[in-house]
Amino acid sequence: VDAAMIKLNRTGYMHNRLRMIVSQFLTKNLFIDWTWGEDYFRKYLIDYDNASNVHGWQWSASTGTDAVPYFRMFNPIRQSERFDAQGYFIKTELEIFNDVVSKYIHDPTKYKDNLQEIYHIEIGKEYPEAIVNHKKSRDYVMDKFKQF
Repeated sequence: VDAAMIKLNRTGYMHNRLRMIVSQFLTKNLFIDWTWGEDYFRKYLIDYDNASNVHGWQWSASTGTDAVPYFRMFNPIRQSERFDAQGYFIKTELEIFNDVVSKYIHDPTKYKDNLQEIYHIEIGKEYPEAIVNHKKSRDYVMDKFKQF
């Protein structure tokens, strides 16, 4: 998510897989209204298309006419491991991880001791701690959706 947002802010572009990961992170992990993300993308995407952007955000938020089922929620760490196992994209956008082996870069908080000991990267100082626990936020949002 961090690398994707840096890429968007730097270039005005983000690959569709990253758009889905970022939008689900905002709407489901952080439980923030999809219109906030749609507004941000509208301002920064150079390939902005109103219909595609609005529909994509509604899809990710499990709202709208053709939404992803509410219980489908991307795990950003698994998405990173699955679609960029070697971490090339992360290393390109987050230079602090240039020399770090891929095992440690998909979930830096989990490997903070290794990162500090081997690479002198202190999570919480040189790179931020994770702002949300995926499992806990997933449980929270699933509970909220079930109430509707």
